[in-house]
Amino acid sequence: MQTPPILTDLAALQRNRARARESLARDPFLHAEAVADVQERLSEVNKAFTAPAVVSPFAEPWQIAFPNARIVADADTLDLAPAAHDLVIHALGLHWANDPVGQLVQCRRALRPDGLLLALLFGGQTLHELRSALAQAETEVTGGLSPRVLPMAEIRDLGGLVQRAGLALPVADGFTKRVMYRDIQHLMHDLRAMGEGNALAARLRRPTGRAVFARAGAIYRGAWGVGDRIPATFEIITLTGWAPHDSQQQPLRPGSAQTRLADALTGAIAPRDTAGG
Repeated sequence: MQTPPILTDLAALQRNRARARESLARDPFLHAEAVADVQERLSEVNKAFTAPAVVSPFAEPWQIAFPNARIVADADTLDLAPAAHDLVIHALGLHWANDPVGQLVQCRRALRPDGLLLALLFGGQTLHELRSALAQAETEVTGGLSPRVLPMAEIRDLGGLVQRAGLALPVADGFTKRVMYRDIQHLMHDLRAMGEGNALAARLRRPTGRAVFARAGAIYRGAWGVGDRIPATFEIITLTGWAPHDSQQQPLRPGSAQTRLADALTGAIAPRDTAGG
């Protein structure tokens, strides 16, 4: 089987995150949004979780929200013991993983039967404005294109990852947040403060000329500017799955239905009235 290409330079990612920890401790920003989303989801689950674990490069906002949770560093190999937890939260790091399915498999192995996994990551709509502006600017100024913003998966493709990891009842959903910035430099400063700077393995290893960023800023403001501000979109996707257990809803065995589909449909669905408008 062909080995997938390495997307992330893990050493660069760790350096970015180390520089960001102090600023995120003061202002957790999108991690606070993710914490609130997880808390709301858990409030709707009719189950008490007594042995949670949180996988995160930034422990503080999650430790405050889940004081009884074991905080695990986000790494290729997760420090999770088999069947040790009834809840695992993979918190805003999966989008950088070189092997996201492998990460989810490790989380599934750490779950007890009927344990819950919540994996949060940035989705494909994240920073679409910045990606487009930088690509157009670099092409115009240098005649080439280099990887600058992490490519992120679309929500329609992510639900399958949960199933491939061996989890039951998979669901993928999410929300978007639009944040306003003074200019493109302000946005990129904020990304570095979140540990989300460029850590792509194929990134350009020499400084980028100021003309590229100046042109990107003009394109960004011209296409998406709102007054004296520019918007940046962040899409946070949550993947949900359960460690298999006999108590969970199971699909019927083929051939076990007591009523033919045609009989069930006949007379059960009224024809839609298309008259009028």
